[in-house]
Amino acid sequence: MALRNWYVVLAISAGAMTSAIAQSDFQPSPNAKQDAPRLIEIMNAAQVQHLKLWFAGKSKNWDLAAFELRQLTDSLAQAAIFYPGIPVSNVTTMKEPLLSVADAISAGDSRRFAGSMRALTDGCNACHTSMERGFIAIGVPTDQPPPANQIFAPIGRGAKK
Repeated sequence: MALRNWYVVLAISAGAMTSAIAQSDFQPSPNAKQDAPRLIEIMNAAQVQHLKLWFAGKSKNWDLAAFELRQLTDSLAQAAIFYPGIPVSNVTTMKEPLLSVADAISAGDSRRFAGSMRALTDGCNACHTSMERGFIAIGVPTDQPPPANQIFAPIGRGAKK
């Protein structure tokens, strides 16, 4: 339950910190530091976090899945804070899918997790489309893990170090 509450607070905070300015450009907020990350850097991090979240959940490594979900949520909040041209509605529409994924992780429910990840992915694509970036399409990862040096299975359950 604590995990779910954390996401509610973060989603509300991110929504409150953004403005509904319908700017067509993606300029950093004037209040942002000069070294604010570029939106593409934030979104690339979010894409990797989405991928790792999927594989952690598919491997039933709920601790890692919770960690990756926090990282993903932080990236989305960071995008909303630094880039006020992202409509508040795009931020708030992600709240339910993020909470659904958090609930599935807390319950350790693989089936709910998979369905929630599909809804989250649909939310990502809806946001891209609304921002005239529909050509950036995210999919639920395939069952083939990416070539990586990260172990997704929980340590101690057949994972090799």
